[in-house]
Amino acid sequence: MRVAAIQMISGSDIDDNLRMADRLLRQAASEGADLAVLPENFACYGRGHMRDEGESESRGQGPILPFLRERARGLNMWLVGGTLPLTHPAEGSGMAEADGRRVYAASCVFDARGDCVGRYDKSHLFDAEVGDSVGTYQESTYLCPGSGPQVVESPWGRLGLSVCYDLRFPEHYRELRIAGADILMVPSAFTYATGKAHWDVLLRARAIENQCFVVAANQGGRHDERRHSYGGSAIIHPWGQILAQKGQGEALVMADLDMDELRECRRRMPMGL
Repeated sequence: MRVAAIQMISGSDIDDNLRMADRLLRQAASEGADLAVLPENFACYGRGHMRDEGESESRGQGPILPFLRERARGLNMWLVGGTLPLTHPAEGSGMAEADGRRVYAASCVFDARGDCVGRYDKSHLFDAEVGDSVGTYQESTYLCPGSGPQVVESPWGRLGLSVCYDLRFPEHYRELRIAGADILMVPSAFTYATGKAHWDVLLRARAIENQCFVVAANQGGRHDERRHSYGGSAIIHPWGQILAQKGQGEALVMADLDMDELRECRRRMPMGL
């Protein structure tokens, strides 16, 4: 299968962001992508708490979910829609409606017919002191945590879902692997400071320790005078090799995944999973 990690520099204007995503998705499809992954907050970046957008999308009146469905169907490829804000939790999660000004950061998976075949709500929220121009990040003030790991069946193998800060929690990916994941999805908006220090090593570690392909689509540049994301979107082999990667800027990162190589990697070095 051929996969594409879409790297963007999203801003606060949803229409502009959707036009950028549309152009990159069309390019991915023209180059033969079977599956594409958009970055975290691809359509809503730097818009404060995003409650209004989340309520609109949850009522079926927003532009983001229809965009994702239509592009998956129109381009005849699977699509992991980065994240978008929703006030209602994933079906069957047992979670409550988002409270106060908060929303769920939902990563929805669409098949080539445009049907939503899976959803994961970001579990680990980025409450951290980074030391950059933003300083302290407090996602828990505007996001509700999701219920836990999700795996989605695809024609090529099982997709293990995650988002950004999850990357620092190896137990999340071990649960995905135990549930049968073959390809780990990592839509992200890693800050420049944390990405420079840890992005590559964390991606490679998650691939190696779980013997999975990793497809990581990051935000990649300066969004405003304060926010700077790292980029480095990458596709990683289960043995830890970087198959494709880009640095800063808007980019399309593509690679072919050989599932026979994954099975051979697991056969040669069984890990009892």
